[in-house]
Amino acid sequence: MTASLLRVAESVAARAGRKVSPLTTSIVTEPETALADKNFLPGPVLLLGAPGVGKGTQAKALMAAYGIPQVSTGDILRANISKGTELGKAAKALVDQGTLVSDDLVNQMVADRLKQPDTRRGFILDGFPRTLNQATWLDTQLSADPNTLPVVAISIVVDYEQLLHRITGRRISPAGRIYNIYSNPPAVAGICDVDGSTLVQRPDDSEAVFVERMKTFEAQTAPVIEHYRKQGRFEEIDGDHSVEQVTAEITAALKRLRNSSDQ
Repeated sequence: MTASLLRVAESVAARAGRKVSPLTTSIVTEPETALADKNFLPGPVLLLGAPGVGKGTQAKALMAAYGIPQVSTGDILRANISKGTELGKAAKALVDQGTLVSDDLVNQMVADRLKQPDTRRGFILDGFPRTLNQATWLDTQLSADPNTLPVVAISIVVDYEQLLHRITGRRISPAGRIYNIYSNPPAVAGICDVDGSTLVQRPDDSEAVFVERMKTFEAQTAPVIEHYRKQGRFEEIDGDHSVEQVTAEITAALKRLRNSSDQ
């Protein structure tokens, strides 16, 4: 992969899940070249993976291939609060008090989002379900509609040291150009190749923050993974390859899981 392509991929991954989506979206237009297979319904897909594995990049690839949206609990929460919905008002009161938004409130917001017509072919789950309780709730919610497929979960796995380098090696220019001192360094250390600006490391890209995020991820995700593994709706993908190869492997795993769960 060229340096420029790597920067684009990392830039997409860095921004994934941070763009606020509208609460209500229209039906997704499906151009002739957009869908990898018009006869294949991806259904609900949960992409799992530790910080830095590239979930955002891969989610964007699946969205483009199948014309399905990303359902992000962060986006949903912000949109509800921004629009002043009843659920948003309740969530804002908790946020203002420094209290975590309850599973029940998050579940209600997700339920409302899944009623939107753009989810009919499927959707990519982002940030939900994080816990076993949320996973079991979602299964029950989806099973109530006989026309809705069950969730399949795909975990992108990358070696711990590689992830550490991806996160702690990241440096960003004021214009948002992304480098990595290990895999994609600038020509001159600490200086952007394009505009000569000083590169910085974000506070949340430090090793201490990464270690804590990994602990949280592993503690929360293990029960969710086991839940879907027991039901034969889970696969692991090696994420230490090119973006294109990982996308191809995720697509193949998705089709295997979907064919299996439809039997």
